[in-house]
Amino acid sequence: MTWTAPEVERTTQLLVGDERAMLQSMLDRGRNILLWKCQGLTGVQLATRSVEPSSMSLLGLLRHMTETERGWFRMRAAGERLEYIYSDDTNLDGDFDDIVPAEAEGDYTRYLEEVALCDRAIAALPLDHATVHPRTGVEISLRWIYLHLIEEYARHDGHADLLRERIDGTTGY
Repeated sequence: MTWTAPEVERTTQLLVGDERAMLQSMLDRGRNILLWKCQGLTGVQLATRSVEPSSMSLLGLLRHMTETERGWFRMRAAGERLEYIYSDDTNLDGDFDDIVPAEAEGDYTRYLEEVALCDRAIAALPLDHATVHPRTGVEISLRWIYLHLIEEYARHDGHADLLRERIDGTTGY
């Protein structure tokens, strides 16, 4: 039996609430859209690349966002001493480059697990919690990290929409 990405229940976006709840709602919406773009596809379909020479695929985006969430929320904001899952110093693009369609279910599950771990890691941190940007050395807040991740999902959900349309013609949210 071939694994396919499960159906995703569309979530409603919070339109009124305190700042933390609104940020979390926007982040969750971005997460949900990415999963929705993957639903019903096999590992082979998820690994389908956009166009040469791009290495972008829906599975690559899932793996990339696993790394992105882990890096910003757990490693940077919460200060957990972790390694990246797919990338390292010898292959900075391992999240996109080393795709194995037969491992799609594991990558999908790992994404879901990482999201849950990230949410737990930052739950008690205030939005003003400060850390240092890994490239610039400038102080940044958890609030900035939330906004940055919302921006990342917005960009990559657009990519996901184009990838999904290429695979089977499905568009929209």
